[in-house]
Amino acid sequence: MASQSPPPTVQPPHTSDGDSVVLERRTQRTQPPQMFQVVMLNDDFTPMEFVVRVLQEFFSKDREAATQIMLKIHLDGKGVCGVYSKDVAATKVDQVQDAAHQAGHPLQCLSEPVE
Repeated sequence: MASQSPPPTVQPPHTSDGDSVVLERRTQRTQPPQMFQVVMLNDDFTPMEFVVRVLQEFFSKDREAATQIMLKIHLDGKGVCGVYSKDVAATKVDQVQDAAHQAGHPLQCLSEPVE
């Protein structure tokens, strides 16, 4: 059993004429968490209406916004559904993948860091 010596006590600094020195407190700034975008990929088999419904259900998009994102996915090959923290983005990807699998569609979704 090793014995440890107690930590030394810290005395506040003093000047020779009895005045004490005031230490300045510095606040530490933390970086905001890395954000991730959820990206849906186009395929030739998943119906457009299913993609719109997924965007409405899991990403809280209204019908018009969901349709615009679906068209971007269809025309560009992929589209951003939303930007979230890492854990939320991973959950959204899992929800979309599960819904597509249950409906029998090959819809793919992934999350990637926002740069």
